[in-house]
Amino acid sequence: MRHVIALDVGGTGMKAALVGADGALLHEARRATARERGPEAVVESIVGFAAELRAYGEEHLGESAAAAGVAVPGIVDAESGIAVYAANLGWRDVPLRALLSRRLHGTPVALGHDVRTGGLAEGRIGAGQGTDRFLFVPLGTGIAGAIGIDGRIEAGAHGNAGEIGHIVVRPDGPACGCGQRGCLERLASASAVSAAWAAASGDPEADAADCAKAVVSGDPAACLVWQNAVDALADGLITALTLLDPGTLIIGGGLAEAGETLFTPLRAAVAQRVTFQKLPHIVPAALGDTAGCLGAGLLAWDLLDSQSMESTEVSA
Repeated sequence: MRHVIALDVGGTGMKAALVGADGALLHEARRATARERGPEAVVESIVGFAAELRAYGEEHLGESAAAAGVAVPGIVDAESGIAVYAANLGWRDVPLRALLSRRLHGTPVALGHDVRTGGLAEGRIGAGQGTDRFLFVPLGTGIAGAIGIDGRIEAGAHGNAGEIGHIVVRPDGPACGCGQRGCLERLASASAVSAAWAAASGDPEADAADCAKAVVSGDPAACLVWQNAVDALADGLITALTLLDPGTLIIGGGLAEAGETLFTPLRAAVAQRVTFQKLPHIVPAALGDTAGCLGAGLLAWDLLDSQSMESTEVSA
């Protein structure tokens, strides 16, 4: 049965699947990234896992994978296939596509940024299905974004399009690792809310989920922390809406798991800020932590489609 390998690499673990031409998940598996053993071990864990998936397909599906799609965190040069930088994995300038293709006996490999790959899945088969312009914003450890246009994700001239987390919303705010102050992700990510609520509650173990529960119960300190984050998020989003004019705004990540505790005040805050802009539909992501893996499968099938088109053009 014809299939592709889909692999989503995270900071601590990897999610993978063998995906059929109709999008069916034919096999699913997970592995640790071996991050504690250093960057070389991380790379070996990725290529070794991919080789295991190829072998599984040969044994159980009757043939090798036709292609592989791999989503990785950090800065990615998808055209060259190089994972340029990922702080949480400890690597720089890793020729990941070449390493994977070699271990997979020449199987073509598509490499993508994890958030943009997740956004691809949300746009085609998730919450953005049916819209031709969307913005996907996951609120997790940090905040990134994926700009969806006509079924594809815009990477930008240098592969950095969609980095909404580094819009400055509070110029006198906390320092960010990017070198600026007051970046959106320092104020409205799940980790930022966790830190703010831990400080406000006096409980160093408290996190964003605990803050959301306290908001529901009416705790005034929690409500203040939450509203500060919502206001910062709305300020960042209104800049993105002004520049991109998406029809749908998809919010995902850990903070979105709070449901209407987040979405009700967020929709109101964005609505208060629009003037001439058109208010988009603001919806929760639909695919959860499977988005990256599903998107990696789409990358692989897209690669095969593009190679088929090139072959047809050459023969013509």
